[in-house]
This record gives sequence, C-alpha cells and structure tokens, in this order.
Amino acid sequence: MSVQTLYTAATGMEALETKLDVIANNMANINTTAFKKDRANFEDLFYRQIREPGAVNADGSRTPTGIEVGLGVRVSSTQSDYKQGAFQTTENALDLAIEGNGFFQVQNPNGGDPFYTRAGNFGINADGEIVLGSANTGYRLEPNITIAQDVVEVVISSDGVIQTRTAGQTDLQPGEQIQLATFINPDGLIKMGDNLYSATIASGPVEIGNPGDPGFGQVRQGVLEASNVDPVTELIDLITTQRAFELNSQVVQAGDQIMQVVANIRR
Repeated sequence: MSVQTLYTAATGMEALETKLDVIANNMANINTTAFKKDRANFEDLFYRQIREPGAVNADGSRTPTGIEVGLGVRVSSTQSDYKQGAFQTTENALDLAIEGNGFFQVQNPNGGDPFYTRAGNFGINADGEIVLGSANTGYRLEPNITIAQDVVEVVISSDGVIQTRTAGQTDLQPGEQIQLATFINPDGLIKMGDNLYSATIASGPVEIGNPGDPGFGQVRQGVLEASNVDPVTELIDLITTQRAFELNSQVVQAGDQIMQVVANIRR
C-alpha cells in the first residue's frame, strides 16, 4: 500500500504543477490587452474496488457501503474565463474594444480560416489597411477596410460603422462597417498566441454579425480592453496550490517512512 501511496501522491504533485503553470501564465499576462485568464480543472482517477457496495456478507446481509481506494488525480481541462475586462482609455482612433460578446476577425497569413481576437490595438499598414499590432507585420482586419491617405479624422460608432473626414471637408462621410464573430462554445477555441484564437469543431460554427446585433457586443472607440486577471485571486490560488503541493510531498515522505519501517522489521 505504501508504494501505491507514492504513486497517488505523485499524481497530485503533477496536477498541481500544471495548475501552477496556469497561474504563472495568468500573472505573466496581467497587462496583456484583452487577455482572458485560465483555470485548471481536476478530476479523480479510477478506483481500486476492494469491496463493492451491496456485497453479500457471510450472514447473507448486504453491505450498505463498499471499500474503494482512489488512485489519484489528473487535470481534466483548462478553461478560460471570458468575463469582460476593464476599459483603458487611450484616445487613439484605431484602438477598439468590444463591450459584450464577440471577437474581431483578422487575416490568417497562411490563407486558411481567419483568426479571432479580442485585442483591438489596431493600426494602419503601408497600404492603408487596418491591421492588428505592428503596422508592417500585423494581421489584416477582415472584412478588409482601407483608410485613405488624406483622411484626417476617423470616427467609429458603437455599431462598427467607420466614418471619415478628409482635409477640406466639414462633414463625416460614412464608410465600411466592422463585423464581429461569435461562437456557441468559445472555450473550444485554440489559443494561438499573439492574442489570437482559432476555431475548432468544439467551438462550433462561427456566426458573423454587426456590432449591436442580438447576441453581439458593441464597439468602443479610443479604448482598449484590459486583461481580466485579478492579481489578488491569483495570489490566493498560488498560495493554496503551493500548500497543496507541499502536503502531497509530505504524503510521499510518509509513504517512504512506512516502507523503511517495513524494510527494517527483520533487523
């Protein structure tokens, strides 16, 4: 039994190490635009059935309970929290935030299905196209939207309509409209890095709509969505996870001490 204790405690240490990795990633991205924190979920492993509930005793009666010994734990999944992050005012005309449900669509440089993002730190590349991140290497917003070189003012309404004014004009001219994407199961999206997500079978089919439509959030201009990581909560999780890891290591030590006692019985 002491040998099994070692393996069972080891599964706990391994699972908690994964949780520590998740917490570390959350803390590392505390200032990442529109980052959504993750949570590690656990599940117990299978059980060794020494005696099943309802077994017949020697006197013919049935036992109300059984004897089951669990064999440890494992990480069942990591789940993202898509709670809205706080808004940070930047007053940059191409900084956008989604208030509510939805993702921006950006070009897949490999030519496949588009990527999706909550980060709205957009800029303009050399061709006047709205792109995510760096002006030269950013991912192009889809549907593709181009800002003319002589535009001096850009106003984006909450429904995603882009209005522009060129030099010499007094009135804003309506133009193209930004679209958003939603998924029935956003937890099924794959995180690609660079603030990007990729759709999978688990996420369900993408639905495209205009900001403000039923089921879609609205666009806010001149602000960015901050990370939704709560440092206080993460620090508490860090402490409790560290203590749980230490307890499992003490179980390993206890199992080792029992094995030493058994090995010394002959002496």
